[in-house]
Amino acid sequence: MSNNAGNTALAVLTGAAIGAAIGILFAPEKGSKTREKIKDGFDDAKDNLKHKFEDVSHQLRNKFVGSKQNLEESYEDLISNMSHKTEDVISFLEKKLTELKEKNAKLQKEKVAASKN
Repeated sequence: MSNNAGNTALAVLTGAAIGAAIGILFAPEKGSKTREKIKDGFDDAKDNLKHKFEDVSHQLRNKFVGSKQNLEESYEDLISNMSHKTEDVISFLEKKLTELKEKNAKLQKEKVAASKN
């Protein structure tokens, strides 16, 4: 739930509680009954807010857990890709080293042949 939606829900609940309280205050009943109704209205509003808060907390917790799992998976993929790339680089360098050794051996042979002549 976004912050804007949470603010809207809070405003609706607050408005409902205030409206209920004003309606009860203007009702033609005894003061004790009116106070009891106001208390019940506030208790209901408090319970509704508590449930909304728990729902939002649960949703946020689930999003963070999902984000953490995605981050861990991305990290593992990155490490795996780097491992494969490292192997590719090592293979390429070994191939180039072999080629250079062959060229060096050929040059050494030519140098020895040239020094005999």
